[in-house]
Amino acid sequence: MLELCKVSYTYPQAKEPILHNLSFKVEDKHAGIIGPNGCGKTTLLHLMVGLIKPAEGELIFHGEPVTSKLDMYNLRREVGFLFQSSDDQLFSPTVIEDVAFGPLNLGFKPAEARAIAANTLKNLGLSGFEDRITHKLSGGEKKLVALATILAMKPKVLLLDEPTNNLDPKTTSRLIAILNGLDLCQVIISHDWDFLSHTTNTLYKIDHGHIHRCEEDHIHVHRHIHKAGDHPHQHDL
Repeated sequence: MLELCKVSYTYPQAKEPILHNLSFKVEDKHAGIIGPNGCGKTTLLHLMVGLIKPAEGELIFHGEPVTSKLDMYNLRREVGFLFQSSDDQLFSPTVIEDVAFGPLNLGFKPAEARAIAANTLKNLGLSGFEDRITHKLSGGEKKLVALATILAMKPKVLLLDEPTNNLDPKTTSRLIAILNGLDLCQVIISHDWDFLSHTTNTLYKIDHGHIHRCEEDHIHVHRHIHKAGDHPHQHDL
């Protein structure tokens, strides 16, 4: 349904493209994308939702190039994008207004949009958040509400940019359960290997402007230190 075909992108004043002749197709149910900071992971997702345009190549949606505003509107009805920072996604005074904004843009009447928003919040375990002040929420609460704003539009593809940034373990576990319960394609950028191991079944790596599928898992030992290290404890795999 969604594809980048031989795209290249160079940031202003940069000497070389951050992505070069890259092709990527959303075809796995749960795909993860890894790579070092600055390799172009976020740029890739921005290209896939039309936030930036490639210098070369095409964005393909349902087999057709995205060339017009109508094409982009139709794409964004079916492709949801969770920003790395929830503050970039939430702008309304209250939670219910933020979550209802998408359905309103899709043409639902105010009462219908509010009902969709309330039901979406309920499904995410956020009942009672409707009249909360958005900017007063915790970081984890903002992340879940930002996800609700996307799911209220009933997308078919979900793109997530570092969704566990600044989340505590409890909220991360909650997010894992939510994502695993969704019946839609997901592409997740993350540095959190544990999170990816629970939410994806295919990994891709961006390296030197190109993307490659990781064909094998490599099992290795981590040595680490923390305050509870001298007490008996267990780490979830």
